[in-house]
Amino acid sequence: MSGSSTRSRLTRRGLLKAALVVVPAGLAAATGGIGGLWATADVNTAGKTRFVNRLAVPPLAPSRRDRSGRRVYDLRAAVGSRRFRSGRATVTWGVNGDYLGPTLRAARGEKVLVNVRNELGEPTTMHWHGMHLPAAMDGGPHQMIEPGAAWSPTWTIDQPAATLWYHPHPHARTALHVYRGLAGLFIVDDPKAGTLGLPSRYGVDDVPVIVQDKKFTDTDQFSAERPMMGGTGILGDAILVNGTLAPFHEVTTQRTRLRLLNASTARVYDFGFSDDRPFALVGTDGGLLPAPFHTTRVQLSPGERAEIVVTLRPTERVTLRSYPPDLGTDLWNSRFTGGDDTLDILELCAGHVLGSSPALPGVLAERPDLETAGAVTRSFELGGHRINGRRMDMSRIDFAVAKDTTEIWQITNCGNTPHNFHVHDVQFQVLSVGGADPTPELSGWKDTVYVPPNAPVRIAVRFKDYTDPAVPYMYHCHLLYHEDQRMMGQFTVTDRGDAPKTSPSHGHHGA
Repeated sequence: MSGSSTRSRLTRRGLLKAALVVVPAGLAAATGGIGGLWATADVNTAGKTRFVNRLAVPPLAPSRRDRSGRRVYDLRAAVGSRRFRSGRATVTWGVNGDYLGPTLRAARGEKVLVNVRNELGEPTTMHWHGMHLPAAMDGGPHQMIEPGAAWSPTWTIDQPAATLWYHPHPHARTALHVYRGLAGLFIVDDPKAGTLGLPSRYGVDDVPVIVQDKKFTDTDQFSAERPMMGGTGILGDAILVNGTLAPFHEVTTQRTRLRLLNASTARVYDFGFSDDRPFALVGTDGGLLPAPFHTTRVQLSPGERAEIVVTLRPTERVTLRSYPPDLGTDLWNSRFTGGDDTLDILELCAGHVLGSSPALPGVLAERPDLETAGAVTRSFELGGHRINGRRMDMSRIDFAVAKDTTEIWQITNCGNTPHNFHVHDVQFQVLSVGGADPTPELSGWKDTVYVPPNAPVRIAVRFKDYTDPAVPYMYHCHLLYHEDQRMMGQFTVTDRGDAPKTSPSHGHHGA
């Protein structure tokens, strides 16, 4: 994630591209071939989108209390269809509906039970991305749900207010399952955040914004074809927000909180507004920042979230846009992995009269401050769909960490392909990027972080509460094509001195 602090670098990079792109463009006109691929590699929809569809807001999932006081949700993954465009209906996958899923919402301290039934034609899982919970409840590739079967994880929510999400995590099939539509938000509330006066009326001034790019075939189906160049996975030229194509949202209050989720499988977005108005970044993956960060851009790689508060005046219209992201790669790799793309996302339309909104507080949450003196340091090198030279083996646990300890992990992208890094179970503290202190947008808790080429990211990770020597958590690149190519590893949390089992159990939940 990167904010306004990157704009000077982007400007210099843009000038360099302007000078160099003349040669490939000229080559395209003369010879086609590689030059033609270069000239047609970027996507620019700025100012070209007619926002004609009201933004769909995922419903809040209904829940009930069981006899032990647990909050119980029922989820059903199934095949559906939706007419996104004027042509044929698109075959989709959804949770409790035809596409995407409802928003789960629970408070810190609550015990939850989620019944997940699989009515697809193949096995799947359901992973609670960003949630602190036992490994056996995590929903990774070791908790497969067979067709016609159900899985019922239960855990106590014990983390600050945050915008989390859920999605499948089957081994080597995650990208396809998410791309077809299996995803949704999981919002955690806590009393402290509720007293800050942030916009909080769900769907009114507190709006989920689940952003996904798609490619449609001539018959209006989702195309899973990867581009010839680039190597990061599907990059679509159509944007869905909460499953809505060309969406607008009617704003009724002075300030609106947008809960941004990059739910794309490969694309990195650099969100800002069409008039470059500033907004307040108030939260990231693991919850609220220490203080609002006023900026004009927030960059999100796949899996990352951001909560922003934008102010509008009566009758204003402004477009949420993704500008060319700063991927940190060379010009060639940036061009073919979305680094030159500009995409209109969502139009905000303010009414003639807007309800008043309180000013944002100067302090939001405590700053992460993990004690790292004497901490174990581990190194992770990303390259060639491998981590530390190895692809994931379901039967191999790469290492064990001791409960109630803090470690420093250093993640290095050794090539020129975009990568990020996600760790299950934890929210971590970013210590440095490329040797420099983290920028303000990296000052809160994170579970996913973009790793620029040759700029090591150092994070502090605390392991607490849950141990299991047999069932692992995952760490992996969250560009889902890379994940499916086994750019992933496994670790267990054990009591101090305990070794992990070498062959973790593969839990398959049958009918």
